[in-house]
Amino acid sequence: MKPFRPFRFTLLLLAALLACPAMASEAPARPQLKVETLDGATFELAAQRGKWVIVNFWATWCSPCIKEMPDISAYVAAHANVSAIGLAYEDTDKAEIIAFAKAHPVSYPLAQVDMFEPPAGFEAPRGLPTTWLIAPDGRVASRFMGPITARDLDRAIAAGVPEK
Repeated sequence: MKPFRPFRFTLLLLAALLACPAMASEAPARPQLKVETLDGATFELAAQRGKWVIVNFWATWCSPCIKEMPDISAYVAAHANVSAIGLAYEDTDKAEIIAFAKAHPVSYPLAQVDMFEPPAGFEAPRGLPTTWLIAPDGRVASRFMGPITARDLDRAIAAGVPEK
């Protein structure tokens, strides 16, 4: 039997805790977001009160992001009580992102955010895609790391309980 090594155990435990984004969440309970969309309009999260809002961080180089964009678009189109904003989280020329958006149209607005100063209301994504679901009262209902499906959104909306 190997002897118990508290130092190694402590290091492993610390590494596991640091790797767990749910425990390291820094986003406020009711985040604020105001961004200029690719078409020059303004998207303000507070103006969406009364609806569920999907806040999706993505990038043009992210295959899972590209795959889920039509799914999010279809979900928003099928649910009058749901809106979305796609936040391009990459250091790319705006013109390239606009060209990408023309090639991959969606039913919701897209905006580019600064990777070095992401929106203050949300923590910087630790991986893409990262999606936040905001409840009609403005509170964070759920956060997803990785691609999401309509089923994921249906479950989170049905639960309507903030992530802890």
